[in-house]
Amino acid sequence: MRSKTDEKRNAIIAAATEVFEEVGYQRASMAMIAARLGGSKATLYGYFHSKEQLFATAVTSALEETGEELLASLAAEGDIASILTHYGQLYLDLVTRPEILAIQRTVLSEGQGTTLGKEVYDLGPQRGIDGVTEFLRRRAAAGEIELASPEVGALHFKGLLEAGVTEPRLYGLANVRNKSEAVETAVAAFMKIYGKR
Repeated sequence: MRSKTDEKRNAIIAAATEVFEEVGYQRASMAMIAARLGGSKATLYGYFHSKEQLFATAVTSALEETGEELLASLAAEGDIASILTHYGQLYLDLVTRPEILAIQRTVLSEGQGTTLGKEVYDLGPQRGIDGVTEFLRRRAAAGEIELASPEVGALHFKGLLEAGVTEPRLYGLANVRNKSEAVETAVAAFMKIYGKR
């Protein structure tokens, strides 16, 4: 039973992805997706409560494996700086991919007055923040790092990584800060602030 449910869910996501790619988020409708699938809107709503949730799932499911690799890097053995450096490289490679930037642009332009932003954020950026928060919480509990709030530490690290890298690309600029240098300086700054003295 579970595999049939998974198959149906995957078929819905595939049909939705095709429709979103062909007509864009704004023009796509649950009726169009149901027609592509050969089913009813009721079937879609049995799996996804809204077009926003379906879009968020469709655009993030293609990146699921990369996201899992990113989170798994935080479970590696080694010192904090080395693990954060590896994570930072994977993270910047992910968030600067053209399809990720396209998703962000869609959410920013189409998401006003809808739950689209929250749906995409929860499935994407929030998962990364939660992963780094948990990593920092474990390392702080082990006495390897000093920070009052692991969540704030995770947000600071995200901001340090992205500084001068993601926003210019979001605006379509090509000549932007080098990702390797950005990771190196982000980790150095983070460790200077939160590392054991």
